[in-house]
Amino acid sequence: MQTEEHFQAYFERKLSSTLGGALQIPRENRQLQCSFSWGRFRKITLKMFPVLNWLFSYRFREWFLRDLHAGLSVGMFQIPQGLLGVWLTRLPLPNINGFLSAFCCSMTYVIFGTSHHISVGSFSILNVVVTNILKSLNFNQTLSSNGSLDNFSDPAFMKDYMEALTLTASITLLTGIIQLLLGCFCLGFVTTYVPKTLIDAYLTAAALHVIVSQFTFIFDVMLDFYKGPLDIFYNLFHFFLALPKANATSILLFLLSMVAQRLNTSIMITYKHSPIAFPMELLLIITVTIISNRIHLHAESSSAVVSMIPQRFLPPTPLDLSNLSKIILHAFSLAIVSYFLLVFVGERYASLHNYNIASNQELIAVGLCNICSSFFKSFVVSCAIPGTVIQEKTGGRTQLAAAIGASMMLVIALKLGHFFQMIPNGILAAIVVFNVLPFLEKFLDIPILWRRDKYHFVIWLVTFAAVLCLGLDVGLAIAMGFTFFIITIRSHRMKMVVLGQIPNMNIYRSLSVYRAAREIEGIKIFQCCSSISFANMNHFKTYLLHKMDVKAVPLDESEMRALISLNLSDTAVERKDLKCSCVCDPPLPPPRIPYTEKLVKRCHADSDSSSSSVNLVHWSKYGDKLSSRTLLVGAADAQRASPGFNTGCRTEKNEDEGRGACPSPSSAIDNSSVQLDRLEQPMYLPRPVHTIILDFSMVQFVDLIGSELLRQIIHMFHNIGVTVLIAGCHSVSPKKCSF
Repeated sequence: MQTEEHFQAYFERKLSSTLGGALQIPRENRQLQCSFSWGRFRKITLKMFPVLNWLFSYRFREWFLRDLHAGLSVGMFQIPQGLLGVWLTRLPLPNINGFLSAFCCSMTYVIFGTSHHISVGSFSILNVVVTNILKSLNFNQTLSSNGSLDNFSDPAFMKDYMEALTLTASITLLTGIIQLLLGCFCLGFVTTYVPKTLIDAYLTAAALHVIVSQFTFIFDVMLDFYKGPLDIFYNLFHFFLALPKANATSILLFLLSMVAQRLNTSIMITYKHSPIAFPMELLLIITVTIISNRIHLHAESSSAVVSMIPQRFLPPTPLDLSNLSKIILHAFSLAIVSYFLLVFVGERYASLHNYNIASNQELIAVGLCNICSSFFKSFVVSCAIPGTVIQEKTGGRTQLAAAIGASMMLVIALKLGHFFQMIPNGILAAIVVFNVLPFLEKFLDIPILWRRDKYHFVIWLVTFAAVLCLGLDVGLAIAMGFTFFIITIRSHRMKMVVLGQIPNMNIYRSLSVYRAAREIEGIKIFQCCSSISFANMNHFKTYLLHKMDVKAVPLDESEMRALISLNLSDTAVERKDLKCSCVCDPPLPPPRIPYTEKLVKRCHADSDSSSSSVNLVHWSKYGDKLSSRTLLVGAADAQRASPGFNTGCRTEKNEDEGRGACPSPSSAIDNSSVQLDRLEQPMYLPRPVHTIILDFSMVQFVDLIGSELLRQIIHMFHNIGVTVLIAGCHSVSPKKCSF
């Protein structure tokens, strides 16, 4: 019979250092050579500038009208949306700074981004987070002022105002630098381990946060947003208390806009055999802009805040490092949330349109966008969810739609921006709310998850509850930690089955699933369906001993001494030719004890508790190996219970007499072959198990602790005369376990 070592040597297996073999390096002379490859240069260039991937393969006739349609809709929506940012942040920013920031960020993502549908812009929740950071640094007076142009003539107010903008730019720049560094270290791979269930739950909770943030524009009531645990419920409670002060005109305009967009779902334009949504958002903005400039609608608009902002460009200023220790953690949190939000939305639309996004490149792209935004003293940018939804549903195919929209937004905003200041805020809130409603449809997946996979069902609920109650940053950390915990449990959860042979076939299946499967007499086949590690090794051992109807008992002192003395005697025999030794040599390591437990027969509840029939282990020396025999104390009772049954075991008194008649089971193991018990046994009693086969074909790895446990189990069964064979294991397993 060939061993694994003989097989490897015969077929000349290539050994590596990881498998314990010597790493063989050719002795030929090697010289450093530098060569230029156009193929590799092209690959690196396309990876650094993803815009070239779709630009060189752009289908002008098929895609241009789609991208133009989507770009006009997104660009027209970004104009009033940019004017509304000052309402939530209470930090007025000159229009030219805001629009230049939006344009540069969009063009930066067009060049470096890999998603075809992402629309980059400010995210209301992140803006509120930055505002709360400023409040914690004693900028409350600047943020809560409802002043006019007279306030900006006050030197004290102007000083605080500029300091607040400089600190905002510092937070944005620090956020971009963190994202860029993480991208340079290729840490974007983390999103690979995020399941789709977590993405859906996170976006659903984020959509609810966005909807609640729009209540200020829907009810025309300005409240200070609370930021902390359960902030969404706190804000909802205060909005309901302020309902008596709500503007009925703003609510009516909101409802009418929602109805118009709902009717728009039944209107579909077909271009090149593909459906495109009717540009209702574009029509609403243009129509309401004309009407609001002609008629006073008695609804709040952005003109009230924009009119008090000095309309001049604020140039970039040096980074404010005085509060670096206070904002570094906030910047890191904003960097993580901004990146994951963009990647989650990008993954959603990439799966819908059958393309892939590079998560690490997305991290670099959003980092560059935030660095550009800081030059204009603007806020942290991420995925603008309403703009992304509009760009996708209006037929956008590439980032050319975002480039068209950003260019149109900049030109119209700088020339005709004052016309859009009169649009009622309720109209824009309706556009935002309606375009985030598709994310709430994931609530319908909860019953499906419950029926298909309970683990993903729990991940969805925990992620949604954590993000909804604790915010986008803390909730994301909890969701990621819980998901990794569930993945660890599932990957290390031990599943073992007992296999039997299908009659007249060389096929083995689970005995609990196939009724026709039968066990081979004297052989137990166990299939392990997961890796063996420190997390599940105890379950592996318990299951194996339970199926073998034995239990492990610690060795007593005399048995331990017998093992130690036996190992010492073997060592002395091996070193009998050694004549002298140096006192300076380090002491020899203590003898390795192969196991610290022995196996005994499990006592069943239906057996006589007063009986002294207990299986013990007797230690003996058989040949050059350690062997054992199982003694049955009170064997006379067992013989009276079943006359004619020869247990094959003797008492210590008769052991030497029967040694020749009853060979030790370990002799079969020493010869690496399986020998059936030749003693006659009644037909109604099963044969004792003499061989255990462990099917490791589904085991990916066995860690250090698991291999040590496996070695002990093999020695324990070897001690009672049961051979343990491992089948279907990787070639590295025997070397690793050192059996």
